[in-house]
Amino acid sequence: MCKVLVTDGMNKNAIDRLRKFNIDVEHKFYDGMELGEKLKDKDILVIRSKNVITKEIIDKACEGNTLKLIIRSGVGLDNIDVKYANEKGIKVLNTPNASTRSVAELTIGQIITLSRFINIANVTMRDGQWNKKQYVGTEIFGKTLGIIGLGRIGKTVANMAYNLGMNVIYYDILGKIDGYENYKFCTFEEVLKNADFITIHIPLERGQGYLIGTKEFNMMKDRVYFINHARGGLVCEKALIKALDSGKVEAAALDVYEKEPNVNLELVNHPMVSPTPHLGASTVEAQERIGREIVKIIYNFLLENEIIDNDMQIAQ
Repeated sequence: MCKVLVTDGMNKNAIDRLRKFNIDVEHKFYDGMELGEKLKDKDILVIRSKNVITKEIIDKACEGNTLKLIIRSGVGLDNIDVKYANEKGIKVLNTPNASTRSVAELTIGQIITLSRFINIANVTMRDGQWNKKQYVGTEIFGKTLGIIGLGRIGKTVANMAYNLGMNVIYYDILGKIDGYENYKFCTFEEVLKNADFITIHIPLERGQGYLIGTKEFNMMKDRVYFINHARGGLVCEKALIKALDSGKVEAAALDVYEKEPNVNLELVNHPMVSPTPHLGASTVEAQERIGREIVKIIYNFLLENEIIDNDMQIAQ
């Protein structure tokens, strides 16, 4: 019998589908070396963002010689030592397609929120303040959105923003991307210097340092709007606070942080920050898609390892 450990939430329908096919699914949160110990008799691990899978955890899991697959529910693999897992014969996969729409919609929502002071107006009205004259916003129509990373999410954000009347410029490490002539490819520096709104949609590579720090904020337009729904480690939070305090950055929307869940309270309590607790994939639809994608990954794994046969159609 295949044994699967799910540590950090998974769509109930997906778990039920796995169990119908005689797959032993344990759904409970473990972390650190306790997680490593629990993995000694498991074939597959499914995690989200809470767990950090280190060499030490992998070594402990490998004492049982059964763990063959780690699935990261969502986009990115920065909380897993992928190289070391692969060296130990453990395959590592994620679900990059399932949450694209949800993250993109959150990004567009925050662009509008920032431009119209929606977040801080909510807060001050609850304190009995009527700041109608103070919160004079700006329309996003005709403004330039700079996208750093034109992958799945970046493309979806670009399409939504373009249809709302924004001019879209982008930088991608792969260069100009064919088929997206409505958007202008620029250098990284050109995006920083010319965008009214900047949003980041690239993975985090450990050890590469900040993508956005003091130097990069100084390149941006005065009173730029800044959104990070990618990974917290891409942006220096101290530099962002200084840019907000100086007015260089008019307002910022953040769904990710350098340290989660122990976030920088000075940053999230800043009156010009609209913070959310890593909600990018937190929609009913995204979680259903993620569940289906995980089931499909497990199904293919079981087929490849001849644990089940083609008659067991759990991926349908």
